[in-house]
Amino acid sequence: MILELSQSSKRVKRLWAKSQVRREPQHEREKLIRLCVAKASDYFTLMASGFALVSDGYQNNLPTIFNPIFTKLYGKEIYNSIVSTRVSNALLIGEIIGQLVVGLICDRVGRKTAMVGTTLMIVIGGILATAASGSTPAGMFWMLTVARGTVGVGVGGEYPACSTSASEAANEKFGRDRGKVFILLTNLMLSIGGPIVISLFLLIINGAHYKGTNDASDTHKLQYTWRILMGIGIIIPLSVFYFRLKMMNSKLYRRNALKKSTPVAIYGLVLKRYWKTLIGTAGTWFLYDFVTFPNGIFSSTIIAEVIPGAGLVRTLEWNLLFSILSLPGVFIGAFIVKYTGRRNLLIMGFSGYLIFGLIVGLAFDKIIKIHVLFIILYAFMQSSGNLGPGNMEGTISSESYPTSIRGTCYGISAALGKTGAAIGTQTFRPIQASLGKKYTFIIAACCGVVGVLLAFFFVEDKGKDRLEKEDEAWRQYLVEHGYGDLHMGDGSAADRSAADNREQEKLEF
Repeated sequence: MILELSQSSKRVKRLWAKSQVRREPQHEREKLIRLCVAKASDYFTLMASGFALVSDGYQNNLPTIFNPIFTKLYGKEIYNSIVSTRVSNALLIGEIIGQLVVGLICDRVGRKTAMVGTTLMIVIGGILATAASGSTPAGMFWMLTVARGTVGVGVGGEYPACSTSASEAANEKFGRDRGKVFILLTNLMLSIGGPIVISLFLLIINGAHYKGTNDASDTHKLQYTWRILMGIGIIIPLSVFYFRLKMMNSKLYRRNALKKSTPVAIYGLVLKRYWKTLIGTAGTWFLYDFVTFPNGIFSSTIIAEVIPGAGLVRTLEWNLLFSILSLPGVFIGAFIVKYTGRRNLLIMGFSGYLIFGLIVGLAFDKIIKIHVLFIILYAFMQSSGNLGPGNMEGTISSESYPTSIRGTCYGISAALGKTGAAIGTQTFRPIQASLGKKYTFIIAACCGVVGVLLAFFFVEDKGKDRLEKEDEAWRQYLVEHGYGDLHMGDGSAADRSAADNREQEKLEF
């Protein structure tokens, strides 16, 4: 991608030189330069979106590290299940707010503005989290809760802002391979956040010669380790800030955005036309996050309980293996989606929840005695989630809605998903305590069944269509319902009404 960006830059220079030689009119030269800059901007967008989502995956997986560290430092009396759940859920609650608010902003104001704003929220929240302190541990955990909530608003906003931008840029540049590119730039980036954060922890703690004791020297090493990890979470989004400043709103957005003066009544038409689609994208996302997030956040706790006496470092080494074994589903899904289709791959992933959830749940007492087998089957269940819903929730949500409301509907779907994550995280430990550990896996299997049904009846596969096709269908729908004079476009070109904004290009790959 960097090579293509460099080549695009060289083409801009050559075209400029030619235009100078031919002494074309000023407006022609400017038009030519704008075209080349727009093409280069697509690559800036893909780079900025993909790498920024590494930051989101990193932030989502930080509780895997700081939960066992805080338990070690403060004990279960101070860092009890209520406090740990509150600190972990702060990010999720912030994400829900960010997804809804920024989803609307990136439609009404612009993708670029939304992405710059989310970067700033993550950086501000990250600084507060790194510097969290208090006169008592309880006070520090409250400050950490507020800081993580601030980070969550930025992380949540990244979902609609980055994913809609990446989907629109991939649609322009990669045609039928749009799905594969989108997955590798979104879900893969989110998924590798877990291995990255655990690997960094192991590097820091082993480099500090941590011995796993309760001595003051070992306690001090844990104190600065979790703060270093929080601080690294600030650096990652800053590293792509330059690219975000250089990117442009996508061609689709510049053509199809709804003006800020668009009447609120339009959203009634959105629900009327897309209610079934919203049930499919939001419902399946809820089930996916309900299963995946608590199993990810509490994976170190689960492994520590299954392998007692392993110690903090050993537990997280097992957790690193678990995280790595969860990744193949992402790659497999990315390379077969073109052949299976979106909906079928979604069904395959939820079926994996059913199969592996039942195997682990029904044979739990026997499987946990074979540690490697438990880790492998547990990881396969998570990998199934990555294969299907993990890969497809963002893909389907970005393809099922027109450009003018893509961010809003994507944000609603993702927000309901994070609601499932928050509920799953809140109920995970009570379910274990009241029903037994094996029932978290059996419930995951039940979610798999419901996911298959939702995918089959409510999800429409649009992988063979260009995104422009849904834009045109939505434009016609607006005209049919008396909104033909509605202004479309972001103002970078001549004003168009919905009636005059007819799509002329080929709408299928």
